[in-house]
Amino acid sequence: MWLFLALLSALLLGIYDVSKKVSVQGNAVIPVLLTSVLFSSAILLPFLLMSLVQPELLAGTPFFVPVVDFETHLYLILKAVIVLSSWLFAYFAMKHLPITLASPIKATQPVWVVLGGVLIFGEKLNAYQTAGVVVTLISFFMFSFAGKKEGFSLRSNKWIWFIILATLTGAVSGLYDKYLLHRFDHMAVQTYYTFYQAIIMGLITMFLWVPTRHKTTPFQFRWSIAFISVFLVTADFAYFYALTMPDSLISVVSTMRRAGVVVPFLYGAFVMRDKNLKLKVIDMIGVVLGMLLLFLGS
Repeated sequence: MWLFLALLSALLLGIYDVSKKVSVQGNAVIPVLLTSVLFSSAILLPFLLMSLVQPELLAGTPFFVPVVDFETHLYLILKAVIVLSSWLFAYFAMKHLPITLASPIKATQPVWVVLGGVLIFGEKLNAYQTAGVVVTLISFFMFSFAGKKEGFSLRSNKWIWFIILATLTGAVSGLYDKYLLHRFDHMAVQTYYTFYQAIIMGLITMFLWVPTRHKTTPFQFRWSIAFISVFLVTADFAYFYALTMPDSLISVVSTMRRAGVVVPFLYGAFVMRDKNLKLKVIDMIGVVLGMLLLFLGS
């Protein structure tokens, strides 16, 4: 069951990436992110209200949102800060980079989670995992050559560094998930940290974007922003719920989750007609092979 949920999360996450690209193309990033988080909060709010007002209706189901204490809220505020940091970097990068470049780099995130597990939790890598890390890292650096051909140099282009920072902070979030979901209910984690994201993004929008909005790209509402929320909330629910199952492995789930990169890659290739596809396809195969090796090793 948890393998099916991981694959479902991967597919939905791929569609989410496409929705994100469509939403930020020629649009103001900060209000796009705020709007999508507000939509996500609106999707989760009925489950919270029902759990508070009539808990017997959802009790015993995966959709019940339990009440948590003050200390737990602090943990979830930190989760919101980490995820928003990753998203801000990723959204700005996605706006300015070809999707066939940004999404595969972001897909190397499980490798950094594995390396973080080695450095922080003292985990040991077997032969398959070591090979997976090496292959993925080689592919990761190969994408820098593809980017250079399109004028996105690793040395001078900040958007390449933005997607790298998005990937690294996303890996930190993945490691933090491993800690949170061993201590707290999955629905409580997803619901409360989403609400905190809305509050934080509201403050960021008010103090950073609103005063300078006339000097930057104007904001246009697009329905793809709502799709960001729908696909992300559903993908995250499948991801968190999979991790609550006793025999699930976070290394496998997080790796399979990134297999959804195939969806935005195909979108960039056939719809957006991105350049240098032959080189990117080779690099993409390397990323997928690296994830497959991580999967086998786990």
